[in-house]
This record gives sequence, structure tokens and C-alpha cells, in this order.
Amino acid sequence: MLRIRAATLDDVPLILSFIRKLAEYEKLSDQVQATEAGLRDSMFGVHPAAEAVLADWSGEPAGFALFFHNFSTFVGKPGIYLEDLFVEPAHRRKGIGKALFAHLAQLAEERGCGRLEWAVLDWNQPAIDFYLSLGAIPKAEWTTYRIGDDALKRLARS
Repeated sequence: MLRIRAATLDDVPLILSFIRKLAEYEKLSDQVQATEAGLRDSMFGVHPAAEAVLADWSGEPAGFALFFHNFSTFVGKPGIYLEDLFVEPAHRRKGIGKALFAHLAQLAEERGCGRLEWAVLDWNQPAIDFYLSLGAIPKAEWTTYRIGDDALKRLARS
């Protein structure tokens, strides 16, 4: 029934579709700038920056997880940062999200990673409850900062 597999170049349109559906769920559709060409280059180009795994339920696309490696100087090992995880509403409550996390945990162990981490919107209580059920620990003492768009361009030129 459930099959999790590494995404391939042919899956880029599906990955972008999942990204857009996740953004819609998160009420952030207006922020999606990703394109198929950009994903092809970033995920399957000369210097891949991210990977994805896809969940199929009885041959039907059911969800995905998109991730990349980071590094912890404190742990002294690489880690996996989960950028996006999405399961189609019709396929929720079937264990697909947990299976995607388990798959990423297996990859982390195989690759010698010290941790798996991600961020969640503070209003997304269903996701928070799910993550807590997996044994995740919120890192409330850390605040995420971001420099992007015009601020990034200004800083790069300073």
C-alpha cells in the first residue's frame, strides 16, 4: 500500500504541486516563488542543494518530504533539516507522515547525522501535536531569523 521512494528529475512537477498545496494550507501561497526549472537545478543540477522523498499510497501520490543537510558544530556532525513535509488531506491519518519521518530518521542514521530538525508555524497545533507524539522536543529558547529579498541584496553589497 505505502511506498516511499527518492524523488527523481521526472518528479519535479509533482514536488512543485506539493509545495504549492503546503503553502496553501499554511496560508502562504503568495510567497511561493519556486518554479520547475529552479527545482530541477537546485535538486538535480550540478550542485544539488536539496533532496525529496515521495510517498505513494496504492500507486497514488500521497505526500512528500523535502530536506537538505546542515551541520552542527556542537554535535560535530551533519544533520538533516526537513524543509517541507506534506500529506494529501485524503491520505492523512494513515501513518504516511510518520513513515516519512521514519524514512528520514533512517537516512540520518545511514549518513552519520546527529539530528533531524525542522520548524513549524506556531498556530499549526495539529502538526505540533503530531511532532510531539514522535518524541520531538520544541527548542523554544531559539528564535529563527531570516534575511531575504531586498535585505539580502543590501547586505551582500555592503
